[in-house]
Amino acid sequence: MKILIIDDDEKLCRLVREYLEPMGFEVQAAYSGPEGLQRALEESFSAILLDVMLPGMDGFEVLRRLREKSKVPILMFMARGDETDRIVGLEMGADDYLPKTFSSRELLARLRAVTRRTVATREKNKAVDKKGESDFLIIADLEINPAARTVTRGDEILNLTAIELDLLTSLGKNRGRVLSRDRLLDLVSGRDYNVFDRSIDVHISSLRRKLQDNPKEPRYIKTVRSSGYMFVPGQEN
Repeated sequence: MKILIIDDDEKLCRLVREYLEPMGFEVQAAYSGPEGLQRALEESFSAILLDVMLPGMDGFEVLRRLREKSKVPILMFMARGDETDRIVGLEMGADDYLPKTFSSRELLARLRAVTRRTVATREKNKAVDKKGESDFLIIADLEINPAARTVTRGDEILNLTAIELDLLTSLGKNRGRVLSRDRLLDLVSGRDYNVFDRSIDVHISSLRRKLQDNPKEPRYIKTVRSSGYMFVPGQEN
């Protein structure tokens, strides 16, 4: 797999390359926002590791411009404890994030997860196209088309990220059932490592805002304390 790391920390780029290349990855580096954006748009990569703080153009602007033209998996490097940056990055279309103090094992696990999910989605869409069916879901006032990767409510097309759409689809297909965070992680990204990961909560929070869903009086997604989340069955048509 060909990976692009966009970070002005040359030592970090070298360490990531030295760790990932024996695992079968080809790692290339760009040290500024404009350079990284140009290479990401002109070349084909399996995933991109993107820092927030970059010379010339910050990581959020690189992410925004990339998402206008590309669905390549993107992991963003975030300062530990900076929840605002994490929320902004995920809402803008980042697939996942890593604290800048990440361990090599966590990097590898998350990288494999986002690339595996992308391949699985591509193969699923090929299978759907071949069969001529889409597993179209109508739940409450939502119409979910997993094959077309769209969600509509009435005449409105909701602007969801890939993970938000996958979360909504998974919850919708399992409406009335509680799905734990670990189960949701497995359904949307195929992760197979056991860590406590709050990124699911951030994605659910963003999804609720786009659905205009009040968690205290949920129309769609209910939090089940200490267990996980469920699609509210009483809202099904």
